[in-house]
Amino acid sequence: MEIKRSDVRFDGQEFWLGLDVHHKDWKVTIRTMGTEVRTMVMPPDPRKLHAHMTRNYPGGRYNSVYEAGFSGFWAHRQLVGLGIANRVVHAADVPTSDKERRQKEDVRDSRKLVRCLENGQLQPIHIPDPHIEHLRSLCRLRERSRSHLTRLKNRIKGHLKYYGISVPEDSAYRHWSGPFITQLEALCSEPGPRSDCLAITLDALREESRRLALIMHKLRAHCREGEAARITSLLRTIPGIGPKTAFTLYTELQDIERFANLDKLNSFLGLIPSTDSSGDDEKVTGITPRSNRRMRALLIEASWVAIRHDPELLRAFSKLSGRMKKQAAIVRIARKLAARVAYVWKTGTPYKPAVPNG
Repeated sequence: MEIKRSDVRFDGQEFWLGLDVHHKDWKVTIRTMGTEVRTMVMPPDPRKLHAHMTRNYPGGRYNSVYEAGFSGFWAHRQLVGLGIANRVVHAADVPTSDKERRQKEDVRDSRKLVRCLENGQLQPIHIPDPHIEHLRSLCRLRERSRSHLTRLKNRIKGHLKYYGISVPEDSAYRHWSGPFITQLEALCSEPGPRSDCLAITLDALREESRRLALIMHKLRAHCREGEAARITSLLRTIPGIGPKTAFTLYTELQDIERFANLDKLNSFLGLIPSTDSSGDDEKVTGITPRSNRRMRALLIEASWVAIRHDPELLRAFSKLSGRMKKQAAIVRIARKLAARVAYVWKTGTPYKPAVPNG
């Protein structure tokens, strides 16, 4: 008796899928019961992957994984919605042999991912709530706009110095006030390529300034109500944390409860030391390079402000500076600031500065 393919079922059998995702296609490796059954190239469409699995392996339980990157989390949400237990992992957390590192290619990557998934070696990363993810995109756009604005200002300063054009380096120069911009515009009155260069760069500066103001207006509007308003208002009670820092903390940390303790939070922020331990020898090589770079830089910057407004932090900073460089001391202050962020967020109570002992 001939068995039709449609009669074959895999009820309850586990299938493991490693996805190497790219813009134009996905490399997919399928394993089950410790055996690789197929490797294929397919369009980047979760629905087509689900259709393939249900058509060829009906009744199975499907588990998939891909590395976080440019593709974000839209594929994860669609895969989960289709009934595929998907995980998104950090690329640096995927166990990799020296051979795989030296002979890197898409098919090898998908095979490596699915093998590690089947063996239970992968720890998934946090998947943000879509609303917070959208806010995070706007907050990151603000950071990119601010960086571009700084580059334009440096370009204008370089132009002035290159041609020996002197301007008073007063507070107007440092803060790029309206009168200072007007003064620069007056330098463009003389016809010629040099004036054209300055005028065009000033136009770009004005346009980027308007764009940054619009982004901040939109960000404030989105954070005026609901959970975002509550959390950012609480965070702003901490010395050193203003509106921009509070917005970034909220959108990058997303859910403070996902950090089991302060060590986990500091690890995410990149405020822990790198260590190299072998036998009885242990070498500390500064703060870890793996971090949320936006948050680490922002918290360190906020810490410099905090020590000017919080006597307790200033006392701690002064004590630390007596035995280490100030740059190292401020990192430890940033850890204290992170602890205050966690406390205020978790308890839902505004921060109250400690009263110095007489």
